[in-house]
This record gives sequence, C-alpha cells and structure tokens, in this order.
Amino acid sequence: MSHTVYPNYSNIITNPEALRSWKDSLTSEPYRSYLYSYPHKTSYRELETKLPLSELWSKESADTFFLYMHIPFCGARCGFCNLFTLPDKRANVHVEYVDALERQAVQWAPFIRNKPVARFAIGGGTPTLLEPFQLDRLFRIAEEVVGVDFSRTSISVETSPETVTSERLDILKHRQVDRISMGIQSFIEAEAEAIYRPQKPQEVERALEQLKLYPFPILNLDLIYGLPGQTEASWLYSLDRALSYEPEEIFIYPLYTREHTIVKPEQIRQSGEDQRLLLYTAARERLLEQGYTQYSMRRFAKKDAGSGKVLLPYGCQEEGMVGLGCGARSYTSSVHYSSRYSVGRSATASIIADYVAAEKYTTADYGIVLSEDDQKRRFILKAMLHTEGLPLSSYMDRFGTMTFDDYPELNLLIHTGLANVELDLLRLTNEGLMYSDAIGDWFISSNIRARMESCELS
Repeated sequence: MSHTVYPNYSNIITNPEALRSWKDSLTSEPYRSYLYSYPHKTSYRELETKLPLSELWSKESADTFFLYMHIPFCGARCGFCNLFTLPDKRANVHVEYVDALERQAVQWAPFIRNKPVARFAIGGGTPTLLEPFQLDRLFRIAEEVVGVDFSRTSISVETSPETVTSERLDILKHRQVDRISMGIQSFIEAEAEAIYRPQKPQEVERALEQLKLYPFPILNLDLIYGLPGQTEASWLYSLDRALSYEPEEIFIYPLYTREHTIVKPEQIRQSGEDQRLLLYTAARERLLEQGYTQYSMRRFAKKDAGSGKVLLPYGCQEEGMVGLGCGARSYTSSVHYSSRYSVGRSATASIIADYVAAEKYTTADYGIVLSEDDQKRRFILKAMLHTEGLPLSSYMDRFGTMTFDDYPELNLLIHTGLANVELDLLRLTNEGLMYSDAIGDWFISSNIRARMESCELS
C-alpha cells in the first residue's frame, strides 16, 4: 500500500512552534470543501474497462443495501447549488424519466435482490416536484421491483416548501416514510433572494404547518449560514423560527460557492470578514441549549428521534449503496460509479436525455476504482467526521493493520487538540468538529486531489 504521509510529520510533532504553525494553516481556511462523500464525484472518470454490474455486486460484502433514487429536477436553481439537477417542471419530462428509472431498476434487480434494503432515500433535485402518481410510482418500483420491505426500512424523502401538499403527504405517510427533509435555508425573504431562491416566508410557514399535521417520526429542516447580507441576529431569527416547529433534526450548512455557482465567493464576506465561524458557534450554542445533540458539524438531532420501526442494520461507511436514476452514485467496497457529472444546464440536460434514451444500464463505465489507501481513508473519514468517532478495533478488523501505523499524521490532530483517543475511539473534539471541512480536505489522498483538481465541469 502507498499513501501520502504529511511531510516532516515527526519534526512537527516535536516542535511546538511548527505544531502551532501547522494548526494555523489548517484552521485559517475552515471552509475548503464539503466532504459529504469520499472520494468526491469530481474524481470520477471514464473507466478503462466497462464493469458488468452482475460481477460487481456479486462480490459486494455488505450485508444490507442502501437504495437511493435520484430525481434531478427542481423548480429553480439556487445560487449556491452545484448539484446534478435541472430546473424543469414539465410533467411529461418527469414521466419519461421515471420510465427510464423503472427500466434501470428492472435490469438491476437480479443483482441486488439477493440482500435486503436497510435504507431507502429519494433525493434530488426535488422529488416532490413530481405529480403525486409519479411520486407514488417510485415507491411501487422500490417495493415490487427491488423488493424493499417498508416496514423494516428507514425511508427518507426530500421536499421543498412549494411542493408540500396534502395529496403528496398522504402518499408518503401511506408508504411508511419516517423522515421528511425540507430545505428552507432562510426565513428572511431578502436572504432567500440573495441566493436566487424564489421563496416567500409565508410559503415556508404554510408548508411547515402542513407537515406538522402529519406526524412523521423525523422532520428535518436545512438552514444555511453565511448568506449575503446575513447577520448573527438574522441567522438566529431563522434558526429560532425553525425551532418553533420542534423538528426532530436540523442540519446547518455553511454557504459554499464554487466554480459554477451563481453566488460568488466575495458575496460571503460582510464588511470584508467571513462570519461563518461566528454564525456556526452561535447556532451550535442555541441548539445545545434547546436540547439537541450534535452528531456532526452539520447535524443536530433530538436524542429520542427515530422511526419506531425495527430496522435492518446498515454500516456508516455506506458501502452497498445502490443508486437508481441519472446522477445517482453507487458504492461497492472497491468501486464507486454513476452517470457522467455536470453542473451547467445544457450539459446536465444532455446527460439526462442520454439516460432517458438508453435501453441498457447493466455496466459501470464512469466512476473510480478505489485503491487500498483510499478505501482506508474513506473508512476513517466516514467515521471520524461524526461524533460517534472511529473505533480503532473496527479498522483493524477491516484492514488487518493499525490506524496510526498506516496514518501517523493523524497524531497531528491529537497534538493540536482537534481530536483525541479515548480507549478504542478516535474522535474529533468540539473544536475539531468546527473545522471538520478543513480536516476532511487535509486528509484527501494526493491521487484523489489531483483527479479533483484536473476535473473540468461543463
């Protein structure tokens, strides 16, 4: 195995000034990259050889699967968005897309029905932009084609304020959905307008009141801090409005701007200063005061939040993830694959058109084959960036080696107070959680970083 050890690691550890300098270099740029998966999709390329899915999934060691359906349509593109999504409300376009998703599911079913689905999520885009019949059809595909048992599966669906209707919520309730996630971002109209989000506060309040009439076990609300024109007072106002609806879960996201986003980096700074750390700290304090438990830099939830179902187990490393739909990613232990990735409107529309027109979906031809080094880094990051932490014995059981022998540079986190080891558990401190995005970016392998930096999105 080869991997990159942080240069002069041992010299830094023994030199207090060098150690402070290293920490300063890490924490001076806290918002480098949101590492929601590893490796990032910008590291994907055309595979040298098309991989038959029948062989790929027959070798997968995961005991249960995570089924994800991607609906790449939304009402409008927000100014911060660089996801694979297309503003398109046309019902006929949605029907053709779901037709293709069902064809794909039928072709994949022989490979994935040999193991149960423990989690099922529908995301996007905005899945509830679909007409009710098409929304319900996604559940029929999951149940009848893939074999999902809704009574034993954790089910999550993303929605948006303008698409919350009683007819759609009736479907989700009937299908035993136990988590509804709604992006709000801000309760202040001027802040929503600043990120090109056509959203009125009255529409948000209406949607929340409607959702509270349906006792889903988990209501998750998403908010963003660092918006143009946002102050600590306006940020806490939005947070308090969200808290007034007593959601079981709240995600707080720092605003990110990227190459193809409408909002630009300079718009984040208020009076020349980046306030995101200040806003994160204020929100964290408020959420803890209100009885929420912090599970990551972004996720805060009530301790008793849960579905009430007897769920099948599923590992936090998210292997055995089956992604149906254009833009969805699939993860086996050694191969990650998807359709081609784009952010620009015309390129995204072209990729979706190719997906809808395809007759066969039985090979992986775009993605990445993970080296042993990147399998290990993924295992560490997926655990360490959450408060549950990384059980060092689980790493040994998986790879047959010691975490700190393979990656002695992790000691830099220990010696700078960003992480600690308690018995068998490596986890970030509160300060480390605050700098999760910088730590995740720092731990990316040189090979993956080179692929990400050479990616040219259209």
